[in-house]
Amino acid sequence: MTTINREVTPPGDLPENPKRLHNDLHEIWGNPRGLKALTIVNHTTLGLRFMITGMVFFLIGGLLAMLVRTQLALSDQDFMTPDIYNQVTTMHGTVMMFLFAIPMLEGLAIYMIPKMIGARDLVCPRLTSLGYWCYLFGGIILTFSLVLEMAPDSGWFMYTPLSSSEYSPGLGSDFWLLGITFVEISALSAGVELVVSILRTRTQGMALHKMPLFAWYILAMALMIVVGFPPLILGSILLELERAAGMPFFDVAGGGDPILWQHLFWLFGHPEVYIIFLPAAGIVSTLIPVFAGRPIVGYGWVVFAIVTTGFISFGLWVHHMFTVGIPQLAQAFFSAASMLVAVPTAIQVFVWLATLWLGKPKMKLPMLWILGFLIIFVCGGLTGVMLALVPFNWQVHDTHFVVAHMHYVLVGGMFFPLIAGLYYWLPLFSGRMPSETLGKWGFWLTFIGFNTTFLIMHWTGLLGMPRRVYSYDAGMGWDIFNLISSVGGFIMSAGIAMVLLDFALHFRFGKPAKPNPWNADGLEWANSMPPSAYNFVSLPKIETRHPLWDDPDLPRTMAEGQHSLAVATHGRRETWGTDPLTGKVREIIHLPGNSWWPLFAAMALAVVCLSLLTRLYPLAVIAVVIAGLFLLRWSWENGAHPKAAPDARVAPGDPPLHSRTMDGPGLWAMSITMLANGSFFLSYLFGWFYLWTVSPEWRMPEVSPLSLMGLLLAGGSLTVGAGILEKLISGLRQQRDAGLSLGMFSTSALGFLQVGITLWVLLSADLAVTENSHDAIIMVGLAYALFHGGLGAVLTLLQGLRVGYGYVGAHAPFEPAVVAQLWRYNVATFWIIVGALAVLPRVIGS
Repeated sequence: MTTINREVTPPGDLPENPKRLHNDLHEIWGNPRGLKALTIVNHTTLGLRFMITGMVFFLIGGLLAMLVRTQLALSDQDFMTPDIYNQVTTMHGTVMMFLFAIPMLEGLAIYMIPKMIGARDLVCPRLTSLGYWCYLFGGIILTFSLVLEMAPDSGWFMYTPLSSSEYSPGLGSDFWLLGITFVEISALSAGVELVVSILRTRTQGMALHKMPLFAWYILAMALMIVVGFPPLILGSILLELERAAGMPFFDVAGGGDPILWQHLFWLFGHPEVYIIFLPAAGIVSTLIPVFAGRPIVGYGWVVFAIVTTGFISFGLWVHHMFTVGIPQLAQAFFSAASMLVAVPTAIQVFVWLATLWLGKPKMKLPMLWILGFLIIFVCGGLTGVMLALVPFNWQVHDTHFVVAHMHYVLVGGMFFPLIAGLYYWLPLFSGRMPSETLGKWGFWLTFIGFNTTFLIMHWTGLLGMPRRVYSYDAGMGWDIFNLISSVGGFIMSAGIAMVLLDFALHFRFGKPAKPNPWNADGLEWANSMPPSAYNFVSLPKIETRHPLWDDPDLPRTMAEGQHSLAVATHGRRETWGTDPLTGKVREIIHLPGNSWWPLFAAMALAVVCLSLLTRLYPLAVIAVVIAGLFLLRWSWENGAHPKAAPDARVAPGDPPLHSRTMDGPGLWAMSITMLANGSFFLSYLFGWFYLWTVSPEWRMPEVSPLSLMGLLLAGGSLTVGAGILEKLISGLRQQRDAGLSLGMFSTSALGFLQVGITLWVLLSADLAVTENSHDAIIMVGLAYALFHGGLGAVLTLLQGLRVGYGYVGAHAPFEPAVVAQLWRYNVATFWIIVGALAVLPRVIGS
């Protein structure tokens, strides 16, 4: 199926023979079986893989929690040794936060978002596949440390110096640092993917103000991941460099500061609470109108609350550091910000209550879990406001009160809505209805067990029981409360087991579901149950927030091919590319098919992780090179490549393919990736200036070790190369490609020249990277510039080669514009590095 034939059966005749169209689409989009199933890039399959893998890690984390509650059930227990207890508690928090909560919600978003916005797939499907394999391999590496009894034991937040080599000399901290960094590649991949897909692939007419609320929540979550995760990635890299190479970033004697780790961790950690909460709140905002039988009250207010929550959440990180000795002015600011974030949350709660009040609620099984969420989350929010008060925070910091609050917010705020959403969308997954009986038993056991466990834990905290202690004396007065909490934990476990049993049995014994069984308004219910690999036979024009309520016949007309893109004889995977604001169609996005490259690249990165763990650095270097080659080979099959879309013809009246324009989704993906990269870079600058101004043993030499002339020459080379590239792109916009290949090779040569000069500056600086943090941070900054300069040069070199193969030119001008985004970023960050590391110290001194 490689010949294009857009002028096939007229749209009016398609209902007479829709089966041929279904068969053609299935041939293009269908998932392979056997070993080739590892190549699948379809969002439906990958979303399920994320969620199933997340549930496996959830069971592991739950088992670890029960071990903790068994140890604490009675005083003076020796069920576990102190070392094993510390490993279990650290891994429980790590697994639940990093391997369950975020991947599970991302998996649900990956599965649902294209169906909700009327797209056939996510916009970068191979990136989704890479993200899943990185998540799986990273999670396996991290949890395997438990089997080896070498798990991290410094707490899931890995505070230094407890996690440094002096106090954690084994591989436990290294498992955490490398495994979590590996897993966060997955989270960032999904974040970039979801942002671009929501902004650029909504079906025709779905303007931002008509977008489902769940998509708004996921958009905010994904942007927060893109901005919030890089600080922790930087912190993990710095701490691993300190452990493996002796660079003293967090060692006071070497000019470092352990509090820097707390800043970097909580720059990620507190936004993560809202990264977890927002998708769960999105489920609530989706389900309540359906079961209330009316549109949500205050759609605009909810969107305002979503955006406001995302912004405010990044100003709260010191909320977790009130006891470390920060200035009183900072305490007052972050205390006020911590209370302020309750306002947009309250807006959402009042909107939900008003929608229920003005509607006619139906108390179906998903609504039972929603009501449980409302009760538990409001209680958790109230204790959150209490903890925002500095004097109270001082009293209960590092006690079980904080543990109870965190579980009320995270479990109540995420787990209960998640189960509600899974019950609601189960018919879409399987075509069958869940069991009301098993589901209600599971809810009540979970609800009663949860509150028994964690409500009591507030009391033990107020009575002074510290968190992270493996045993306590009988005379402390905590015995009965801990016993009740432990009993409640096992009751909650029984409830969750009941829910999982219901999920497992319903795929075989569940009652077949009728179309749109909940009488919902969302476009996802226009799909078949279970859904096809291509979601929709044809893509409709949407002019309302409630398409199925306003046009109940829409699923039939879509299935019969009466709407757009109802042709498959060209052999391409296609979906609309639309304007991010108005939803007006701008291009046809052709998506890549199944591929081995994401799996191969993830396997190579896993070898890098294992090699660093075992200190086999030559093997790590080889694996990095192999991973890079796999990724570059992956990038080769794009645009006008024969395996992508060599035939660019479209039907009369249709817009062009995205690879034949200058504004395809890859440009947006690069922009969002650079946003994440910028967050990483700003975190690096924060660390540089923080240690410069705060560290008591910071030592800056009287004369900068860096050659300013060398850096100026390197920056000039980079800037000239970027200027040449901009001129080439300007020509492409005017359909001129004369000299394009030579221009690309010249730009690449200037990029390699910048790398060479920068490397000379680094090697000639004679930095004592293991003796003081000043030199170590300079080394990291120049290494950052070298990596990005080298990457820009290599990608530009490949563009020159692709011009020779005919894959890039005036007929397909898209790819150089994507590479130019990287060059602009490199120019900006390189000059900032020069100013911060070489110029500013010369101006203001040490």
